[in-house]
Amino acid sequence: MTGDDSILPFQLDRVQMRGRVVRLDATLDRILSQHRYPPAVCALVAEAALLTALIGAAMKLRWSFSIQVRGEGAVRLIATDYFAPEVEGEPGRLRAYASFDTGDVVSSRLTPFELLGKGVFGVTIDQGPGTSPYQGITPLTGGTLGACAEAYFAQSEQIATRFATLSAHAQEPGQPQHWRAGGIMIQQLGQAGESVAPAQAGSPDGLMTADDVAAMGAGQEDWNRVNHLLATVDAHELVGPHLAIEGLLTRLFHEEAPRVYTAQPVVFGCTCSPDRVRNALAQYSAKDISHMTTEDGKVTADCQFCSAHYEFDPATLGFEAKT
Repeated sequence: MTGDDSILPFQLDRVQMRGRVVRLDATLDRILSQHRYPPAVCALVAEAALLTALIGAAMKLRWSFSIQVRGEGAVRLIATDYFAPEVEGEPGRLRAYASFDTGDVVSSRLTPFELLGKGVFGVTIDQGPGTSPYQGITPLTGGTLGACAEAYFAQSEQIATRFATLSAHAQEPGQPQHWRAGGIMIQQLGQAGESVAPAQAGSPDGLMTADDVAAMGAGQEDWNRVNHLLATVDAHELVGPHLAIEGLLTRLFHEEAPRVYTAQPVVFGCTCSPDRVRNALAQYSAKDISHMTTEDGKVTADCQFCSAHYEFDPATLGFEAKT
């Protein structure tokens, strides 16, 4: 199997590392095709979606894992959510969207990451009702969103983590163009040594890096070797579809004894609904609702993730609504 729209967990038994491989096909195409994003924004959204699927599926989630990237440049926001399966065997659900200044993005010669400018990379782990969400934030750093995620794990979790991601607007012979993407995450399984964090972190902005964390334990040599192997992956191997995920792992890490587990399917999924919108508007008074009412006497709302359009009678909205 090519592994399209799935997340495959694996372990490298000889070096005590774990990882995930994800390939997004129809799921990513649905996310991007329903919005008319410029290519640079598509690249950012695709990378964020890959990271969200890789990290979210690696956690024991009961609800959701989210990434929010907030920038001060032409791209102001990238938001993604991964919703864990409610029942074992069902697919995880993924959604994403972006907010940006179209003119500045189209006219710019900056790289996609540079379009964000200064800003922050934030993650949220929500385990559902009755729990308090965990939030972590790190500065935008390293030139890619993957580097930001690596910095988050190094600072907040002290886990050496590395990502390789790629997306493409691909076209098979005789088929229309569509979006595909692939990504790999590797992580060390604990620290074998007793070293302390270095006094001077390795990154230019003073943040700890994955290599800094690896150097704190006894597995630095293994970490360096596996990273060298990961760096040999090429675009066609990562994105597919001609090489199966298992074949990719064998090609990259056969000497490290890769062991794969059951793949997790992933689909596009949004949690918006008329009831959710109505509940969100319940915090406003009738006077507030009147300011939101259109000339034809309706209150409208659009979901930024799935582009669903909702219309309501203003008399049924707000905390002073008549029932």
